[in-house]
Amino acid sequence: MSCYTDASNPKNYHKVVDCQYACPAHTNVPEYLRLIAQGRYTESYLLNRESNVFPGILGRTCDRPCEPACRRGRIDGKPVAICRLKRVAADLRDDIQEYLPKAPAIRNGRRIALVGAGPASLTVANDLLPLGYEVVIYEKYARAGGLMRFNIPAFRLPESVLDEETGYIIDMGAEVRYNTTVSSLKELLSTSNNFDAVFVGSGAPKGKELDIPGRWDEGAREKIHIGIEWLGSVHFGHIDKISPRVLIIGVGNTAMDCCRTSRRLGGIDTKVVARRSRPYFKASPWELEDADEEGIRIVENHAPKRFVIENGKLVGMEFERLRWTNDNSRQTSTVIDTVVIPCDEVILAIGQDNAFPWIERDIGIAFDVHDMPVINKTTYESTRRGVFFGGDAAWGPQNIIWAVEHGHQAAISIHQHCQGLPVEERPPEGMHLESTKMGLHSWAYSNDFNPSERSKMQHEELVKRFSAIGVEVELGFTPEQTATEVERCLNCDIETHFENNLCIECDACVDVCPVNCLTITPNANEMDLRTMLSAPAQNMTQDLYVSDALPQTKRVMVKDEDICLHCGLCAERCPTAAWDMKKFELVIPYALSRSEPAVAIA
Repeated sequence: MSCYTDASNPKNYHKVVDCQYACPAHTNVPEYLRLIAQGRYTESYLLNRESNVFPGILGRTCDRPCEPACRRGRIDGKPVAICRLKRVAADLRDDIQEYLPKAPAIRNGRRIALVGAGPASLTVANDLLPLGYEVVIYEKYARAGGLMRFNIPAFRLPESVLDEETGYIIDMGAEVRYNTTVSSLKELLSTSNNFDAVFVGSGAPKGKELDIPGRWDEGAREKIHIGIEWLGSVHFGHIDKISPRVLIIGVGNTAMDCCRTSRRLGGIDTKVVARRSRPYFKASPWELEDADEEGIRIVENHAPKRFVIENGKLVGMEFERLRWTNDNSRQTSTVIDTVVIPCDEVILAIGQDNAFPWIERDIGIAFDVHDMPVINKTTYESTRRGVFFGGDAAWGPQNIIWAVEHGHQAAISIHQHCQGLPVEERPPEGMHLESTKMGLHSWAYSNDFNPSERSKMQHEELVKRFSAIGVEVELGFTPEQTATEVERCLNCDIETHFENNLCIECDACVDVCPVNCLTITPNANEMDLRTMLSAPAQNMTQDLYVSDALPQTKRVMVKDEDICLHCGLCAERCPTAAWDMKKFELVIPYALSRSEPAVAIA
């Protein structure tokens, strides 16, 4: 239960602005959707970029943690296409150079080393450069972007988008030492380098092996590839073709990138082999849909047993066919039989590991039983003061948006550390409510319910997309699609605000509510209360909003947020203004936003 009469209680609003809080970087989703609806793409891009410094990249590649939290999914099963609308703002914006943060002419005297030029490190640079820090990035390859560049195929993420958005940060004044591998963290920390802090954003660069019979036979080695290494080789042009019959082992997003890339390089018979059935696949549903569209067959419930080698040549793989059953709330497998699937080459995409051979074990950085550095999940600091981790290097492979959030939080810690302040002291988040009423029947937001279905992404035709590996498959939304999709938003940041002391219990709000989400009733325990509402509240994951006792009868106003449309009819109908529609704004702290202009730090 939670009372929604107290505007100062942040818990109420954490429950409502679901899509915003589901995004690790806390992107202000409803506000930038509103700007897109007004055709203000540049302003939308800049608003989004405060938290998500790669809108064009993530508008194409994000795992979309915000979309499952979108309330529109509860109405018609399809959330607002938040990710693809980020791309709209990125693709249609004007020149934004003059609006980006700038590094001051006078530096503050502190030097920060960043290992790797991936999304986490670049986010740290984005936040620290405007504060006057000298940022030095060590990148082992010739271009920035990390795994965004080398492991996401160009047909999903064009290099021009990568170059532009990574360039915005580097051009602030970062010193990038390309083609430079850090082989010793001890050396990097030595006094000769004079760094005040080090951030490790080196990713999870090691693909997992499949050590089964035949793996190391002479005839098989050259035909069995590690997924992320193979994708990197394709990017660099070291591999430009593949045999006709290809097996991809694994069914995560990397496996989808591998199978679709294989299809473009000549793997006309490319199959993905999964140990479990489709409900348990790790790949995103839209990745699976794209693979299906391109003729990739997915073989379910097959566990690798051995590589089949004949006359010194890889000719197939033997698999155990599995039947899964539920046993005491967990699934167990039974081997039905074994089958051999013919193939010419195999790509292993069964996961990634971190690799830290360059971090000495005697410099004060503790490692756990999995040989991962021990990192504080709030400060991102290791057990050695002044050494921070983020992105996949911190806790293993996650989506890019997580790496961005790690970078923001680590930048705050690095700034605290360099000022001699405790890194554990985190700046508070700010919250603000403001009425959107502009008249008796007029609101400062679009409150008409749009029944349109989710817009369908247009794809390049199959013949053209297979003509070259760099042909982008998703074409983006048209302006017409964009206008329709934005109107599907249910305005989660516009809160129904109720003042119990103003209510005269006239039932006008209950009568006018189009979805029966309001009820005036005697109070009761939650389970009983859920059955007493105008529309029984069946979603147990959504709290009921219950007011304090009403003045007349001591009953309570109950609202089921699960089905509310935020249409504002209750506030229009209310004769005493007990109901109002208030816009919620979350002010998120960053290293840059909480500091004075750059000055020399003693």
